[in-house]
Amino acid sequence: MLLVKFLEQTELTKFHYVILTIAFLAYMFTAMNVLLISGLIKKMMPELTNIWGGAGLLISIGFAGMFFGALGIGKLSDIIGRKMSLLLAIIIHGVFTALCGTTHDYNMMLLYRFIAGIGLGGALPIPGVYISEYIPAKYRGTFVGLIETAWVWGALLSLFLPLVFIQSIDWEGVFYWGLVPLVLVPLILVFLPESIRYLEKKGDINKAIDLLKRNGLIPSDKEIKIEPEETRKVSWRELFKHEYLVRTLLLMTLWFILVYTYYGIFIWLPKILADRYNLIGGLFWSIIITIAQIPGYYSAAYLLDRLGRKKVLEIYLTLAAVGSIIVGASDYLEIGIVSLLGYEIGTILFMGFLIVSFFNLGAWSGLYTYTPELYPTEYRGTGAGIAAATGRIAGILAPMITEVLSLGGVQLMTAYIAFFILHLIGAVSVKLVGIETKGLILEEISK
Repeated sequence: MLLVKFLEQTELTKFHYVILTIAFLAYMFTAMNVLLISGLIKKMMPELTNIWGGAGLLISIGFAGMFFGALGIGKLSDIIGRKMSLLLAIIIHGVFTALCGTTHDYNMMLLYRFIAGIGLGGALPIPGVYISEYIPAKYRGTFVGLIETAWVWGALLSLFLPLVFIQSIDWEGVFYWGLVPLVLVPLILVFLPESIRYLEKKGDINKAIDLLKRNGLIPSDKEIKIEPEETRKVSWRELFKHEYLVRTLLLMTLWFILVYTYYGIFIWLPKILADRYNLIGGLFWSIIITIAQIPGYYSAAYLLDRLGRKKVLEIYLTLAAVGSIIVGASDYLEIGIVSLLGYEIGTILFMGFLIVSFFNLGAWSGLYTYTPELYPTEYRGTGAGIAAATGRIAGILAPMITEVLSLGGVQLMTAYIAFFILHLIGAVSVKLVGIETKGLILEEISK
């Protein structure tokens, strides 16, 4: 009997919830450091020296680092394990995000942002891989969906910190909050085990059995006999052959689309609103709009094991497209003003952003669950890394292209037509070539 069958037969225990908690926090703090610059960019740019590339490049360089991190650390997780790779990624992005607060030189800021991006890009795929490899199939969609919901809390932190502290400790001090993820290092070392599936594929059976017994997944006095089973070798090149080719191309397409639309929309959101209203008002409404991501995430997480991955992605991508075109229409049509605590925003603009926020992030919940399910264990990290790296290319392009298309945030229609089209392409792609993975064991899907 393969050890993974013990994982599939067990009921949920405290052990599963400990993994969920650590993976949730890792993803949340990574999201915080990815987006921290968005609430600071308007204040920091006039104070930097030797500026030659502008705000768009400064944002995009972080995503360039994330591209290399997703590929490199994704591959590393298949070589040295999920645990050590996650530790390395968190330390890198925590330290170098904080270092961004130590310089006013534009070139040094580019360097720190790039290196921080390597850690950020490496950290993002691993929590989902961890959960997908430990949680029984009937709960996997909900658990991985919950991990993805951690993003919204990190996004809210990235806006809350500037709102509260930018006037007292300025933008430099806010960057120092990037060190907070390092509190996870001892928690990961003590409480997070290596993946059972990874250990079994590496032939470290005794350690895997010890982990199962120590965490109560099998009785400590139970004798385990592993029947020999032929190991199916899968080259990474197979990810671009036969049935894996379609899966890989679909995931690359979806990651490109959702990364481009997310960062194109939300990395510029505080600045767009600050330019139209004021700095504090822009941060305030950005937080309100971001809060709409919470029900978007949790509704998708709830539906993943009920409607299925395909249906959730199709519905949420389509409705995100609708929200995008409403935002663009606000350039030409407004029906009034929404006022809250003395801060105002156009009604159509506000409603469009709420719809995009809800459904774009709900689609992320579906994609984050879907991605690690489509590959075999020995190349799951690599496959997820390739898909995520494709998204990082979109992350490099989105801030600069959106800045140009939206004329610095003055006109939104052109940029948001692009977001409308991309969301629809994603929905149609899933409809045409996606496979359903709801309720299936990972080994069944990878065959």
